[in-house]
Amino acid sequence: MFQTTLKSDATRVIAHLDTQIASMDDLPVTRAMRYAIAGGKGLRGFLVMESARLHDVSEAQALWPAAAIEAVHAYSLIHDDLPCMDDDDLRRGQPTVHVKWDQATAVLAGDALQALAFELVSDPRCHPDASRRADLTLSLARAAGARGMVLGQALDIAAETADTPLTLTEITALQNGKTGALIGWSAEAGARLAGADITPLRHYAQALGLAFQIADDILDVEGDAQKAGKRLQKDAEAGKATFVSLLGLDGAKSRADELVMTACDALSPFGPRADTLRDAARFVISRDS
Repeated sequence: MFQTTLKSDATRVIAHLDTQIASMDDLPVTRAMRYAIAGGKGLRGFLVMESARLHDVSEAQALWPAAAIEAVHAYSLIHDDLPCMDDDDLRRGQPTVHVKWDQATAVLAGDALQALAFELVSDPRCHPDASRRADLTLSLARAAGARGMVLGQALDIAAETADTPLTLTEITALQNGKTGALIGWSAEAGARLAGADITPLRHYAQALGLAFQIADDILDVEGDAQKAGKRLQKDAEAGKATFVSLLGLDGAKSRADELVMTACDALSPFGPRADTLRDAARFVISRDS
């Protein structure tokens, strides 16, 4: 059920986002934008759509913030891949944007996707109530900027040149920004659209986001040998701590399992209606990429 819903939502959300980009002038920057949004799992967009369904919000409204969060996520990946950041040549098995085009186009495509995200959540078709749109816009700005994702990325870069590796508390705070902030906004979006209490979904998303990052660290060890070796060597040379290096492989797996249980328990106010979100939490630690 979850995998089917995830795929179906991803298809609709990316199609909606692609339609918005297709209405712009056909230029290298807009081609790069469309290229960057293709091929992902669409987990963040799914979380928006499913949290909206949980609050009886229409799909027609939910598609706007779902497309917005996928635009922000795509922008962050474009910039993360740049030579000045992670310097990656491949993303989702394809050349990264700066490799396929050039660095200037990649920067502009990322900038444009970020701006488009705020255009989408502030569009009246997202919600007729301007206060709801304002809440989505303000909360997305906080999640994406120097209080959230950008802060996490800045802490991650600083950790690479720090005299000592991060502690468990420090790396948890880093990942709460870098990965957790956008996942949190995604899960809360449906409640924000409905004007409902976001607390249960906030607790769900906090646990989910951290489990997601721990699963990433585990995949770096157990996944593709060449990719894992390159990542681990880079982290080791930088003296960079990961959940696996701090907790051990078995300890990291146990912590991820605990976080999934916490995420599922946070959904108790919704009963069986939230089973698909519970399945999403379980998927996060069972995925192979």
